[in-house]
Amino acid sequence: MVVGGGARDEGVGEIVLSEQEIAARVAELGAELTLDYAGRNPLLVCVLKGAYSFLTDLARAIDLPVAVDFIAVESYGSSTRTSGVVRLVKDLDQDIAGRNVILVEDIIDSGLTLRYLRRNLMARSPESLEVAALLARDATDTAKLGVRYVGFRVPNDFLVGYGLDVDERYRNLRFLAKYVEPGTGDTPTL
Repeated sequence: MVVGGGARDEGVGEIVLSEQEIAARVAELGAELTLDYAGRNPLLVCVLKGAYSFLTDLARAIDLPVAVDFIAVESYGSSTRTSGVVRLVKDLDQDIAGRNVILVEDIIDSGLTLRYLRRNLMARSPESLEVAALLARDATDTAKLGVRYVGFRVPNDFLVGYGLDVDERYRNLRFLAKYVEPGTGDTPTL
């Protein structure tokens, strides 16, 4: 697959969502959030690092004054498999008590990270806490996990691009693609 600058990278497989498809859906989500939060100034909490591209575009698509903060957790490390343990790496800089918080996630897989973050943030007494995820796995019960805003449903293939990575690579791609294990041609699934 040819990526930025014309370079070829064997780790980038079939494109799942184009730059245009992502941009159109993010604009729709921004319009929906603008209506739902009319008269309020929501705080967008970006889950680093994977959601940074989504957060940036989503914040611009919301026609309201918004504040932004960042939280980082880790459950994958440099692997394509989760460790099963969530660890807080970077905490928020702002107090969220009494705030209308929108947790901005890149992808909802098993829900392990999301459950951890919801418990952590709800303990801080926000006025409200909703979740906006760019992606959710087809098999994930987003209603049970309390995910109100979902951009796209995707299969269990490991994806890269638009903030999603493997060992800190591919975040800068403007599209989402299946990751292909270099040398094997296999696409890992979760």
